[in-house]
Amino acid sequence: MKHTLIVLCMAALAVAGCGKAADGIIRTEVPARPAGQENVIGLTAEPIETVRIGVVGLGMRGGDAVGRLSLVPGAVVTALCDLLPERVENSLGTLASMGKPAPTGTYSGEEESWRGLCEQEDIDLVYICTDWLHHYPIAMYAMECGKHVAIEVPAALDMEEIWGLINQSEKTRRHCMMLENCCYDFFEMSTLEMARRGCFGEVIHVEGSYLHNLDPFWDEYWNDWRLSYNRRFRGDNYPTHGLGPICQVLGIHRGDRMTTLVSMDTKPFRGAKTASERYGKEVTDFAHGDQTSTLIRTEKGKTILIQHDVMTPRPYSRMYQVVGTDGYAAKYPVQQYCFREGEKGEKTISGEELKAFQSGYRNPILTAELERVAREVGGHGGMDFIMDYRLVYCLRHGLPLDMDVYDLAEWCCVAPLSRLSLENGSMPVEVPDFTRGAWDRVPAFHYALVEE
Repeated sequence: MKHTLIVLCMAALAVAGCGKAADGIIRTEVPARPAGQENVIGLTAEPIETVRIGVVGLGMRGGDAVGRLSLVPGAVVTALCDLLPERVENSLGTLASMGKPAPTGTYSGEEESWRGLCEQEDIDLVYICTDWLHHYPIAMYAMECGKHVAIEVPAALDMEEIWGLINQSEKTRRHCMMLENCCYDFFEMSTLEMARRGCFGEVIHVEGSYLHNLDPFWDEYWNDWRLSYNRRFRGDNYPTHGLGPICQVLGIHRGDRMTTLVSMDTKPFRGAKTASERYGKEVTDFAHGDQTSTLIRTEKGKTILIQHDVMTPRPYSRMYQVVGTDGYAAKYPVQQYCFREGEKGEKTISGEELKAFQSGYRNPILTAELERVAREVGGHGGMDFIMDYRLVYCLRHGLPLDMDVYDLAEWCCVAPLSRLSLENGSMPVEVPDFTRGAWDRVPAFHYALVEE
């Protein structure tokens, strides 16, 4: 049942204070791990020589993914699915124009035609690019059918879905990865490598955001699903682009973990007006604030700031700022690094000097050839292709994926937990330990590689 845990918790708080501890922090349930399950940290599976992929959802993201995946070495698209038959036909045309073989299965026209794709035998990976509401049921069924899954952002919308994906991945021992492409942008990858080498000293604070005026894009969302979702739900509904890369820098569930968050938002000044204009009548029940800010504290006393705004004409930004005891990195509005320089204060590196400096911190997965191909293929400047390449590379070599189901959980949970904070007067909310005790018993983040 959608949003059950959050709704029940808010109702209980309103009636009797249930869920609020003596320290004033709202806590959500951490369900016991079902008998026979183990965590999937560092999960590996049998190597797959050729990764056979079924793509579900062929709209904005899925249609592009079909073309990109077909260019990844060792990958082949063997099935296509979309509710709208014309989108399946468009993707078939894409494959034909690339000289690729036609998929062995196509599915369309029925609400749950994706079930047939998940059951298809010649599929190793189900790649999910539907609207948000369908991510969870498709992923759960695909894993039940023995498939690995990769899910567009956000992969889960509430705590019930998050725990469901964790338990299904642990039960089936199938990979469950969220397709967070921003972790593979070039500046973020270089900066992560710098942080790993200690360039910033101890990283103590990070910032991320999704600031993107969606006014030009509302018409592109099938059945108006995205604006409709924001009308119904308050909170930071789209946190993962900003949160993913900075959590990698902090080593979340790899030596540290998020413990508490607090959120504040504005009223929906522009949101309500946008909805009223689109629906032709006054909308007075628009829930999502125009600007949402969430502060998060970690077990080791570090802090995270996440912001969300898709309604105002602020320039596009994912913020991406890293603050360390000896250095600083920022991507927006100007890419720059600052480093402590003795008694002289700090030295700032930007422009052409920054590019030369970054060349000494090339991320180990980013070979010159991969970067060349990624920039040529494109997809948000190349980061989409790198993401797909890495996913297939790890499956082909039986390696742990760069992002696991606990990353998915930690990055997605900000949406329902920020909602819980906001609906209770910006009270602090505990962030559960999704690893159920293993967050400090795993190695620091690294990219798995094999010698080829």
